[in-house]
Amino acid sequence: MPDFETLMHGRSSISIDQAHKLRELVADWQLLSDLSFADLVLWVPIRKDMKMWPTGHVAVAHIRPTTAATIFTNDIIGDELIWGTNPHIDAALSSGEIIRDSQPEVFGEILVKQEAIPVLFEEQVIAVISRHRNADLMRSPSKLELNYREIAHSLYRMVSEGSFPYKDAGSLFEPVPRVGDGLIRLDVSGVISYASPNARSAFSRMGWKNEIENNKLGEIAEAVAKNATNPHEEGIRTRLNGKTLRRVEIDNQGATIDLLVLPLLQKDDRIGAIVLLQNVTELRRRERELVTKDATIREIHHRVKNNLQTVSALLRLQARRIEDPSAAMALNEAVRRIASIALVHETLSNSSENTVAFDEVLTHLVTHALELSPRMGQLRIERKGELGSLESRVATPLSLVVTELMHNALEHGLAEQGSILRIELQRYSNECVISIVDDGIGLPDGFDLATSSNLGLQIVRTLTENELKGVLTLKSTATGTQANLRFPL
Repeated sequence: MPDFETLMHGRSSISIDQAHKLRELVADWQLLSDLSFADLVLWVPIRKDMKMWPTGHVAVAHIRPTTAATIFTNDIIGDELIWGTNPHIDAALSSGEIIRDSQPEVFGEILVKQEAIPVLFEEQVIAVISRHRNADLMRSPSKLELNYREIAHSLYRMVSEGSFPYKDAGSLFEPVPRVGDGLIRLDVSGVISYASPNARSAFSRMGWKNEIENNKLGEIAEAVAKNATNPHEEGIRTRLNGKTLRRVEIDNQGATIDLLVLPLLQKDDRIGAIVLLQNVTELRRRERELVTKDATIREIHHRVKNNLQTVSALLRLQARRIEDPSAAMALNEAVRRIASIALVHETLSNSSENTVAFDEVLTHLVTHALELSPRMGQLRIERKGELGSLESRVATPLSLVVTELMHNALEHGLAEQGSILRIELQRYSNECVISIVDDGIGLPDGFDLATSSNLGLQIVRTLTENELKGVLTLKSTATGTQANLRFPL
């Protein structure tokens, strides 16, 4: 679907600020459509200069109601009207007044009543909303429909006066409760003059047993929330008096309600307010479950890390008691591998997501490798590039692979003096590449990774192929050995 700029390019002369105002209107106008049971179309005048008389109008946005059947089965975005084709839209643009008293016209098999509402911005009409609704549905309206329509008239008047959408609303409208979820109408004193059935049901679930109308919303909310397990409703009467745009959530042990307070204005006077509300009890329950689940997972990672450290300590003690040097070395290698896995779990225990900041893990792995090397003061490890965050299922085997490759290079592939081990990291959109380069004597003649008896390299090859689904290559270079690890994301 074309955006505003594409539709208006070469057709309209509206400014960047005016276009932003129209975007704000379109972001919030589902409320207008639902309250008036009508399709809404936003028309921008066609003219190359604001001082010129428009030659017509172009439709740049269209919204359908969720409270009634649509009038237009097809989108009309991009359609143009020549000036004089639709007198109602022409009159709203030129006069700045709402054109409401029009005769219904037959559209297909439906009798449609059209109204036109000017969109005011900085004392200038920059666009027109045409409202299209089924005239037959207006003949015997219910109490709900009457209240919805009266509220809609107030909001359309605010559009024509430039006070809707609300200024500085920020994130209060995200997400916007739907009209059908529950609506309360307040008079200028904050007293409820009308409450939809869903609104009544929401407060009934909160424990309110009395009539809701003719009572102040703030007092009712304060009463039902007074037994909340975590009371934070200081000033709730003030926040729900309808005087200011507010978002309020009230809860108790039984239910949770999200309320959006929208003042109704007539020029500079406040004439009342509407409150859109939604029963979010189930949503909040699931959020609490997710928080509990995340905390449980982090605790599990923490305990796994502690258990691995315990196993590592036991193996280290055992290695000290073994006189056979080869057996002690094997146990110490096991300690090193366990430490790599424990490091990943430690990172996960401190993260709110199931991802690992692998560059941070690698820093610890490098430090640990240097501390374990007998030539600690004679060598240097250089790093280039970053991998960023990786999923835990990737980070755990990858930490083992990198640890083994670093240990192999430190043990077998370094020169006598001034040794440097280089680690290069590259991350692309669909894969990662890690290169570990040493300055040693290179690989022995006839070396084959697939048949190598080195336990560390066997572990690396198995983890790379089975866990990382990647490819590992080792080759001699003019200055040493290079290990290249490539795996998909």
